[in-house]
Amino acid sequence: MAKLSPCFLLCCFLFIHIPTFTQSRQPSYAEQQETDRVTNLPGQPPVKFRHYAGYVKLRPQDSKALFYWFFEAQDGVSDKPLVLWLNGGPGCSSVAYGAAQELGPFLIRSNGTRLTFNKFSWNKVANILFLEAPVGVGFSYTNNSHDLHKLGDQVTAADSYTFLINWFKRFPNFKSHDFYIAGESYAGHYVPQLAQLIYDKNQGSSPDSYINFKGFMIGNAAINEPTDTLGLFDYAWSHAIISDQLYDQINKECDFKQTNNLTVQCADHMKGFMDAYANIDMYSIYTPVCIKALGTRRTYPKLPVAPRLLSQHVIPQINPICMYVYALVC
Repeated sequence: MAKLSPCFLLCCFLFIHIPTFTQSRQPSYAEQQETDRVTNLPGQPPVKFRHYAGYVKLRPQDSKALFYWFFEAQDGVSDKPLVLWLNGGPGCSSVAYGAAQELGPFLIRSNGTRLTFNKFSWNKVANILFLEAPVGVGFSYTNNSHDLHKLGDQVTAADSYTFLINWFKRFPNFKSHDFYIAGESYAGHYVPQLAQLIYDKNQGSSPDSYINFKGFMIGNAAINEPTDTLGLFDYAWSHAIISDQLYDQINKECDFKQTNNLTVQCADHMKGFMDAYANIDMYSIYTPVCIKALGTRRTYPKLPVAPRLLSQHVIPQINPICMYVYALVC
């Protein structure tokens, strides 16, 4: 009998197995979960809870897929709520920032060469789902470049909602959990708009599409320029960082709707506001700050994200109208 060539054997293999793959049954949700399960990461500390990462395709007719990273609670998984976390930007990664730098169980330290366990991780009290949204952020992608020219808050909300509907099909064991949305910065837009969409869609929805939504929370929210700016001064005054007198002067002399046309008096009050924060961490006011030496020049807080009134018009250099400009980062 003639010897079969390797090429012929390979062709036979493909011929036999391709129909099997194309006609196979849909995997169960347990199999889908197991496919997404992360068994270990380089340098990951040992943990007992499970975590999952992967893509959820949004709709059959489009090319969008959003990436998620999900951490079960450290204990009592079935009894704890499910929290969706969204970073802002717009364009900041919820995985690279929220999960890996803030509230996830694994923090990237030592110049990105190892993971450390976060003793303040939110998955101590909840099951935490980090979502990269919209497409183009982090690992989330689209195969249609036109999608990248059709972005905006409404698109982000619609895509995030569709993601949730499909994610719950993959993780139906979490569908009955109390569901919350949380986020920071530009998530001041993402979170409430998604919350409103979920609330509207829940009205008269079928059990398959109903989301057990309970509430939302936002930190350092970007809402609109006047509101954001006023909130900084309200917070400083209510936490005894600035005096009643300075607070009253700021409200009297500064027009938060006209941030590009400050008066000399308002500029002076802005300097007084920043002076009050000179030796305080603006983003964690009760955290001790090390001062290298007494008598050193006072330093002003860096504002990675701030309303234009502070980022552009804070510290007088020559006179109260000629202001120092802070460099902003996402």
